[in-house]
Amino acid sequence: MSHDDAHSAVPDPEHGPASAPRDPVEPLPGVSDHIYANPEKWRIGREFLTRYTGTEPESFHKQVILTNFGYYLERFEAIAGDARRTQGSAMTAAHSDRLGVSIIDFSIGSPVAALIIEVLATAEPKATLFLGICGGLHRSLEVGDFVLPTAAIRDEGASKHFMPPQVPALPTFKIQKFVSQMVVEKGFDYRTGVVHTTDYRFWEFNERFKRQLYEERALAIDMETATLFSVGFASKVPICALLLVSDLPLREGGMKTRASARAVFRQFTDRHIEVGVEAMSQIAERGEHIRHYRW
Repeated sequence: MSHDDAHSAVPDPEHGPASAPRDPVEPLPGVSDHIYANPEKWRIGREFLTRYTGTEPESFHKQVILTNFGYYLERFEAIAGDARRTQGSAMTAAHSDRLGVSIIDFSIGSPVAALIIEVLATAEPKATLFLGICGGLHRSLEVGDFVLPTAAIRDEGASKHFMPPQVPALPTFKIQKFVSQMVVEKGFDYRTGVVHTTDYRFWEFNERFKRQLYEERALAIDMETATLFSVGFASKVPICALLLVSDLPLREGGMKTRASARAVFRQFTDRHIEVGVEAMSQIAERGEHIRHYRW
């Protein structure tokens, strides 16, 4: 079964998950823990989303961008022209009626990525796009390249609470397909492959860890993608990622520094956010219908 096939009936935002026909088999262990199957968790999740982002679930647009950086939020507001910003207890969001898109700056790391994608389920998004940055591992990559992950290695701690370890972390294919089309239409190239997601931030000084990366043939490394894909799968949130290569940590002198990070933001992030915003603003009109199945 693809991850597209795992998205389910739309829950009622006021009263929790809609009832669905039950198969005459025992439910899988742990499924009742998922937010769509637990009315009380759904209710609390709505409160969490409102508290953390400053926006109630019904005020989110059906196309949502996730990011780690306040600058992306600022660029979104500049592109939209009509964006309304909301400040929650831990995150910032903005919403454009003209574009039909919302954006959330959720900060950095696997645990907070798991939190935001799970509670975002209560806003019932039709398409979610993570605009993140990654370290390029493959020798062919350069700073500024786009990576469209076809899968992610779950080397982080959060996703294990949502899916068994043998379940791969995959994007929603139809969103990924549409985003790839938008990248090409904007005149850019991109790479596809497997991204290694880790919660080990200072791994660059661990030789054994680096040898493992070589053995995996991972294209890039980040701290959120596998978590977002896995928890999105578990919570029935359609999601894709478009990553920007910000550094080349396996090369001599390739680790990100304060100066190089500023240079990446100046040179490359505008096109990253512009492609993401255009993809999400047009997917409702031009994209294939993203089907939702019961499982």
